[in-house]
Amino acid sequence: MNAPLTPSPIEYAETFDRIADALHGPGYTILPNALPDNLSLALREHCQSLHQSEFKIAGIGRDQEHQLNRSIRSDTIHWLERGQPAVDSYLDWTEQLRQAVNRRLFLGLFDYESHYAYYPEGAFYKKHYDAFRGQTSRVLTTVLYLNPDWQPCDGGELLIYDGEGRVLERVRPEFGTLVIFLSEEFPHEVLPVNKPRYSIAGWYRVNNSLGDAIDPPR
Repeated sequence: MNAPLTPSPIEYAETFDRIADALHGPGYTILPNALPDNLSLALREHCQSLHQSEFKIAGIGRDQEHQLNRSIRSDTIHWLERGQPAVDSYLDWTEQLRQAVNRRLFLGLFDYESHYAYYPEGAFYKKHYDAFRGQTSRVLTTVLYLNPDWQPCDGGELLIYDGEGRVLERVRPEFGTLVIFLSEEFPHEVLPVNKPRYSIAGWYRVNNSLGDAIDPPR
């Protein structure tokens, strides 16, 4: 019998503790083999099965400030929606993490949005913040990498900076590695890739809405 794709909260309680401790401390964490391999493999297979037309050019900014600028980022994206087994399992796990972090740190995380990110050869994303203080509801960023056998010569590393522009971490986008950081605190960039690169980028948000509308919409 195949192992279930979605790990149980009890199984991952220690991981959730480590994540909460890191967010309370330096504000970021890098976790190799964060999820079961069968789930990460299923997500990669689903991502690769999507037709090119199901991906769109990624923009920068949100709402009225949203724009396409290929000199800043050149990846394409596909937003995740429930209805596919691997995606459902991944979103179940991120919901477990949301509840665990809220219990431990009282961040008031309200929901989670995420997309596949595909970087073709030569693609990049220049240094940026995922959120600016007081201007967005994004609080916590996650990045899950889906690239087996990634080598140093393949490029595409994630650089995480401090507020003074010093590089804190250089993360190779290796299969199963999960990066989590406070969205307002850490500028970051993706260096040019030398072969196709796949990941899931996601954001936990607080609710700045009135009524039933989530602010801001993605």
